[in-house]
Amino acid sequence: MNLQEIFKDLTLSEHNKMMISSKLKKIMVTKGETILHPNDTAYYQYYVVQGCLRSFFTDKTAKEHTIQFAITDWWISDYTAFFRKEKAILQIECIQDATLLRLSRDDMNEIFDKIPNIERYFRIKTESYIGSFQKRIIGDLSKTAKEQYIDFVNTYPNIEQLVKNYHIASYLGITSESLSRVRKEIARN
Repeated sequence: MNLQEIFKDLTLSEHNKMMISSKLKKIMVTKGETILHPNDTAYYQYYVVQGCLRSFFTDKTAKEHTIQFAITDWWISDYTAFFRKEKAILQIECIQDATLLRLSRDDMNEIFDKIPNIERYFRIKTESYIGSFQKRIIGDLSKTAKEQYIDFVNTYPNIEQLVKNYHIASYLGITSESLSRVRKEIARN
């Protein structure tokens, strides 16, 4: 594992690299495997070395709502549960075989205490995630399905080969049929 690829723009001493490496546990997950279920305790966040995962919520009518896709160089968790030490409301599913680095909240806090610039890295990542999530909510409220799809493609380039159409539709909050219509309209133009 090359920590410099994860913590871009940071200069880490060999001692710091060893300390961080000791806290990140490499795990392999296979397509279809779930690494977090609703009502589980969210002990970990995950860095995607390779592969693709999604987090989603299932409503009372059993309809799935995809919240996030995590591809190479992304972090994923049920962040509300992870940071607030609450039970998970999201499910995290592997949709393409993946290599992940798992980091517990306690280990993350220990790294923060010993290596303050890593805390800054995570703060910046969190700020970016919050900003992106807010833009997505505003887009969901104000944009057409076509505009949302274009935003999705810009956010997740090349992901369409990795995920099923119904995953994309559930992320956009539309039906698979509506997604097909949007794609045809874009292809015509």
